[in-house]
Amino acid sequence: MCKKLFLMGFMALSLNQMSANNIGDNDTISTQALEEVSVVSTRNPNSNNLSTKNISSQKLSEHNFGQNLPFLLSNTPSLVSTSDDGLGVGYTYFRIRGTDHTRINMTVNGIPLNDSESQTVFWVNMTDFASSLQSVQVQRGVGTSTNGSSAFGASVNMQTDGIGLKPYATIGFNGGMYNTFRELVKASTGILPSGFAFDAKFSKVNSDGYLERAFSDLYSYSASLSYFGENSMVKLLLFGGKEKTYMAWDGVSTEQLASNRRFNPAGADYDSNGNIVGYYDNQTDNYAQNHAQLHFSHFFNSRLSLSAALHYTGGFGYYEQFKDNAKVKSYNLPDTIDHINSVVMKRTDIVRRKNLDNTFFGGVWSLNYVHNGFEVYLGGGLNHYSGDHFGNVIFAKNYPLPAKDFEYYRSVGKKTDGNIYLKASYRPNRVLTLSGDLQYRHIDYTISGINDEDLQELNVSREYNFFNPKAGIAYSDNGHNAYFTFAIANREPSRSNFTEAGANDIPLPERLFDYELGYNLVRKRFSVGANLYYMNYKNQLVLTGKYSDTGAYLTKNVEKSFRTGIELVGGVQIFDWLRWEANITLSSNKILNFTDWFDVYEYDPATNNTEWAYNLEVNIGTTDISFSPSVTGGSNFNIDYKGFGANIQTLFVGKQYLSNLKNNDASIPTYSVTNLVLSYSIDVGRLAKNITFLLQVNNLLNSLYVSNGGAYNSFTFNKGAPRHYNPTKLNATPWFYAQAGFNVHGGIKIDF
Repeated sequence: MCKKLFLMGFMALSLNQMSANNIGDNDTISTQALEEVSVVSTRNPNSNNLSTKNISSQKLSEHNFGQNLPFLLSNTPSLVSTSDDGLGVGYTYFRIRGTDHTRINMTVNGIPLNDSESQTVFWVNMTDFASSLQSVQVQRGVGTSTNGSSAFGASVNMQTDGIGLKPYATIGFNGGMYNTFRELVKASTGILPSGFAFDAKFSKVNSDGYLERAFSDLYSYSASLSYFGENSMVKLLLFGGKEKTYMAWDGVSTEQLASNRRFNPAGADYDSNGNIVGYYDNQTDNYAQNHAQLHFSHFFNSRLSLSAALHYTGGFGYYEQFKDNAKVKSYNLPDTIDHINSVVMKRTDIVRRKNLDNTFFGGVWSLNYVHNGFEVYLGGGLNHYSGDHFGNVIFAKNYPLPAKDFEYYRSVGKKTDGNIYLKASYRPNRVLTLSGDLQYRHIDYTISGINDEDLQELNVSREYNFFNPKAGIAYSDNGHNAYFTFAIANREPSRSNFTEAGANDIPLPERLFDYELGYNLVRKRFSVGANLYYMNYKNQLVLTGKYSDTGAYLTKNVEKSFRTGIELVGGVQIFDWLRWEANITLSSNKILNFTDWFDVYEYDPATNNTEWAYNLEVNIGTTDISFSPSVTGGSNFNIDYKGFGANIQTLFVGKQYLSNLKNNDASIPTYSVTNLVLSYSIDVGRLAKNITFLLQVNNLLNSLYVSNGGAYNSFTFNKGAPRHYNPTKLNATPWFYAQAGFNVHGGIKIDF
């Protein structure tokens, strides 16, 4: 009993950081302070800051039918989610304020989650991770100092499930269209008299995908063993998963979209006339990733606390790909004689595997002091990554391979990343808060070996030293809240910026100056607010609209650019059982004095052949940044009445250009999607706490939309004819990723 009272006392202290609105159930209240010490220093404590959104586990679970986390966060202001398979089950992505996910900082319990080289998070490796989370905080803009890579559009801070005082168990099942199924089992011992607690989760998700053959076969797990002492907590957390998905990252042309929007060209085998004669069965991506975190939290007294953690992530996998009529020299293979046809064989059908074997480990810590209006956090981290990239040719039609599973490239990336930060806030009176935040970050990054794209030698060695200061002021009184923040962030290029760079591109680190000004009014029955932002970049790495052969977004530096806009939010409690919330973002996203390189082709009317001639640099001038809609918005109607729940969510995304050329022929049209979720919970007495029946209708109005794509742009001139390099005369070759129309899923969840 003494221990329980002591822990409840910690919750009363709570470092003035966490709101009870983010607590999933009351059983976790007594242990929350100890568990949240691990994330408190990297989260924004100002709940009235409109550039920050907190999402509880309850809100996540209401929409969780097996889609990955980006889709469950889709009602966050300025956020746009998309998927390769069209359902959000396989590879999924999101952008915030037009910034892609590779430049959004993501952490789990304060530990970096972004891959050190690609700087992305592959949600498919940890399917249904939302069911393992207690809360998520999304900070748009630079946000507060955090561990890992800098936030250049937002940061997503995730906290895993807390431990309840009492034992519990949950089982769930749902299924729906496109053979989509999800099974979930969760259980916890609660805190035992000895102070120990154990909980575990297993989740399995399968889907055929909306696109043809875009199947997903996924599982994930998590388990934790915790010990709660009188003023300390030790927690060992293990989580991870394994995925097998059929490739769906090639996209489709405008013509294919019109004739069969579910068409998936991946794995196609063509005859000599260009007709598809079949598909390779194992055109799949296969990867397993396992995480281990060891957390320690300790309260020295009511003012001072410490959190520290060690972590390890190991991953291995490959994707297998059929390449029709490929050049053998592209796989480090010599031309050879085709004895069947008595010709020199320069091309043949090839099956390759690209492999990744990587490890990531390190530690993070934070010392926290709270007293008399002062809050001070001193923290940091040191992490190391090593990744082996290698490729094998496992089959070549009519070609004698030099060895079984012939290795045609290998390279190694190594990255050491260290940071230290000091952040503080002071309340001189009850209405005013002043804050400051200083971070120093050092990165050593090397790549050596043979590049997979052009088989050229890689010799990259970079060292970066970044200083990232932040400052802010906030006013809060009687429901009126106002704030202003300024932050500078610096960020290093990713692996692909080096390995995929053109001959004229030398990747540079980017810098961001972020200004945020906001006001909101909170009353008992309604709230309304506005957040103005201006993000001024130097050498921003913007999306080009091009993708690598692995489906990765490609970026390039632009010297001067900015993103500015206003985010409006509001909500009203119409009745005790009915609430409406809405948000809209109006923005302008520009590159100044933009120049780009283009391929120039020559068409010879005499031979009816078109051949590449040379590269050409063209000045485009001021232009819109790709994948940055000027309007996004969302609406939510929530009903909660005597065990019945309903949510009607509408998302709106304005027009997006697929490259930085503002070309209407290569753009994503405006779209709107409405989703409906219904639930009904029954108290079944001694058998279980309750049984909940669920129904989700996605894309209720059957909007036939695309949410992502890319574009290749070039010039073509008649041989010998005059040439006018007008950017509006570019040949745009766009491709798109179609999303599912009307689809229904139903399920049941039983809580014990």
